[in-house]
Amino acid sequence: MSEEKEIDFMGIRKIAAAVSGILVLVSLISLLVNSLQFGLDFTSGTSVRLEYSDTVDLTEVNRILTDSGYEEAVVVSFGSDREIRVVLPVDESTQVEDQAGEAAVVGESIASLLSDGGDNVTLLGSDYVSAKVGEELAEQGGLGMLVALAIIMVYIAVRFQFKFSVGAVVALAHDVIITLGIFSLFGIEFNLNTLAAMLAIIGYSLNDTIVVSDRIRENFRRMRKGTPLEMVNTSLNQTLSRTLITSFTTLLVLFSVLFIGGETTQGFAVALIIGVVIGTYSSIYIASNVILYMNVTREDLMIPVREDTELDGMP
Repeated sequence: MSEEKEIDFMGIRKIAAAVSGILVLVSLISLLVNSLQFGLDFTSGTSVRLEYSDTVDLTEVNRILTDSGYEEAVVVSFGSDREIRVVLPVDESTQVEDQAGEAAVVGESIASLLSDGGDNVTLLGSDYVSAKVGEELAEQGGLGMLVALAIIMVYIAVRFQFKFSVGAVVALAHDVIITLGIFSLFGIEFNLNTLAAMLAIIGYSLNDTIVVSDRIRENFRRMRKGTPLEMVNTSLNQTLSRTLITSFTTLLVLFSVLFIGGETTQGFAVALIIGVVIGTYSSIYIASNVILYMNVTREDLMIPVREDTELDGMP
């Protein structure tokens, strides 16, 4: 790109930093006040899996269950348009052993009830998930994200430079916090599919950040003139088309999953759509902003001269 056509990304870096700070603060406050609306994977409940001989009408299934006293039942597509999962809350005071037995009874009862409606319904299975198991899943998932961020920081520090690793980790933390904050603010269910999406967001955002960082390092070594801010700006412009094309094609797939994949994959698709948008933004305005605030210099990125190479040139 020519100099006249360059976009001055870093010209509004302070505004971008302020906006990001506000979004992160709002997200943290929402997470503290509202927490997350955890799905059955993280709380206690009964999951009943059913298969129909024909395509399922979820509205009709909900009506039959509501009329039969299962007002709190949640019905979602499961696997295909002929399979569904019915999620029911359970009484926390009941012993786990009794709950496991009741899950089987409830499954048979619901299968029989829906079969009476004239459909051929097969019970695939019914399971009870305890609150303790859900709590362990939440803790392990959170720990997994922290370990991933720590390993990423070490990798970027070795692959590039410590200042770049700080920028990458700040950008990733920024993406995860804002995505979780949106889920908390709008009360979107958070389940294992969503947790998997959070880890995928880390991978996607990291890949974009590495591409930008690699170009910044290359320009710091290659360009003879220009301030660090100008070199970062040039690098962002050079990688802009790649960033936009990658994000656009990824979003096309994710919106297809959102509208066609059914309710089971909606949380996964929503989390990734938010993550891709925020991740694209953070690779431009967060990671690059952080390394500028840390005063990255040309000397930080110079290739070290090996001592034996100097000796080889001596007589």
